[in-house]
Amino acid sequence: MNIPEVKLGIIAVSRDCFPIGLSTKRRQNIVAAYGEGLYECPITVENEKDALAALADINAHDVNALVVFLGNFGPETPETLLCQKFDGPTMYIAAAEGDGDLINGRGDAFCGVLNCSYNLGMRHLKAYIPEYPVGTAEECAKMMKEFVPIARAIIGVQNLKIITFGPRPQDFFACNAPIKGLYELGVEVEENSELDLLVSYKAHAGDKRIPEVIADMETEMGDRKIYPDLLERMAQFELTLLDWAEAHKGARKYVAFADKCWPAFPEQFGFEPCYVNSRLAARGIPVACEVDIYGALSEYIGACITGDAITLLDINNSVPKYIYDEDIAGKFSYDIKDTFMGFHCGNTPSCKMCGDCAVKYQLIQNRLLENGGTPDITRGTLEGDIAASDITFYRLQCDSEGNLRSYIAEGEVLPVPTRSFGGIGIFAIPEMGRFYRHVLIQKRYPHHGAVAFAHCGKTLFAQNLAGQIWYFLGLVMLIGSFLVVRKLSMENIESAFATASILIVVQLVLVCLCQLPTEYLLLRRFDRFGRVKKTLEEQVSEVPETEYEKTARVELPCEQEEGQEELDLDFDLFDSSESAEQEEPREES
Repeated sequence: MNIPEVKLGIIAVSRDCFPIGLSTKRRQNIVAAYGEGLYECPITVENEKDALAALADINAHDVNALVVFLGNFGPETPETLLCQKFDGPTMYIAAAEGDGDLINGRGDAFCGVLNCSYNLGMRHLKAYIPEYPVGTAEECAKMMKEFVPIARAIIGVQNLKIITFGPRPQDFFACNAPIKGLYELGVEVEENSELDLLVSYKAHAGDKRIPEVIADMETEMGDRKIYPDLLERMAQFELTLLDWAEAHKGARKYVAFADKCWPAFPEQFGFEPCYVNSRLAARGIPVACEVDIYGALSEYIGACITGDAITLLDINNSVPKYIYDEDIAGKFSYDIKDTFMGFHCGNTPSCKMCGDCAVKYQLIQNRLLENGGTPDITRGTLEGDIAASDITFYRLQCDSEGNLRSYIAEGEVLPVPTRSFGGIGIFAIPEMGRFYRHVLIQKRYPHHGAVAFAHCGKTLFAQNLAGQIWYFLGLVMLIGSFLVVRKLSMENIESAFATASILIVVQLVLVCLCQLPTEYLLLRRFDRFGRVKKTLEEQVSEVPETEYEKTARVELPCEQEEGQEELDLDFDLFDSSESAEQEEPREES
């Protein structure tokens, strides 16, 4: 199994000046609402020794993802100690009032979350806090279930090794992969030569397991076209990759591949590897084409989140107007600019393709390597239309400056015939035209994108903990300032009252602004430090005409200040709420 299995545990915490039974009872109610698959730690934490005992208990029960539950206000140091000492993803939630009276049944967890988040920030701890972390037992159980795929992705990435074979193809700079970002995420990389793969492949000739793999391939494809003379070679290659993964995991638990698949591969191996790659992807072992390391990483994240097969596609070509007019206009609520074709040679798993998919040959490589003649070594691609489905198109990438950034866009594969070759589908994303120009092009993303066959943008995008910390801290300051203003007004101190009133307005504005990085600031009119960002066109316009030619190399402002220590993922979320007619250029939409 190449995807982590999450064993979720819950620990309740309690402030010693509140009834401990209140927190314990509320934890028990959550466990009952959650159902199977949750370990309940019997220790309710009030102090640091309790925290250590609770951690020992959950570790003894192999818990690898933790929920810290504030059943009442909660003890600030012990509850953050749990996150600091636990070796895995941690989530914080809190109890809503209403399950008892407001005398002995009031827990003030709503208030406790503020100090909890503040304490996490001071200790530079990273934890997951939901959009609204306070709820009833049923609401908390729902939040915890939404946390499971997030935890699965975190655990997977932290224990992942990406194995590569060969350098990227010539003139394929899009697959450039700065290792710095991978190490910051905790991902290990093993880089090998294509010769290493070829030697291992030849060593698997005559492997006694080959007939079993051939039978499985024949069962998968059924009556659909497959080349019988290729089956032994493809089965031999599949075993080569699987054995290499097992032998080279090293200290890691999970693997993904990024392999060079052309032009030398078909000439030396005698087939195209696409169909085999699709079979591994269906098992949660991504094999990214063209040594796209960050493509493999993106695929693996999607596999962890959805628990399903994924693929890697080119954002490839526009949809011809005649296809749009015949099969899309009037039937779907998309403009032609909302559509495009996602394509790759044949690496999408058969379970995500239409029933008539088949193993064929790679037309482009056939032109290049066989002069368009009878295909031989260019056979081995799984081709056909991708089946209609909800999708999330996304990518995590390290840019040329070494900064991690990502985009996420939800849409669908339309049930419209492509009339083309390869593993291909007609994709529709609301306002794709603006997304294409102001995110993909302007932010300089490569042409490969990972595809998850579900709407999982909410899970892929985790809110920045720092923003929540400042939000809660701002609320505390706001409430305090309001009380001061009220006191001053009662004392008739007019000048001080006026000053304090101005301060409270300023704080109110700041509280609102601190939410903008996950809302308005995603439009990228400002950078993360509040500076107004200029568009590429604005930068060009400021350059004297005599220097105009130099603007081809103009760089956008750096997303991360020099010396910034905290790893800061820059997510580009697509918001289609604004009119597509808007003319003002923006870096992201």
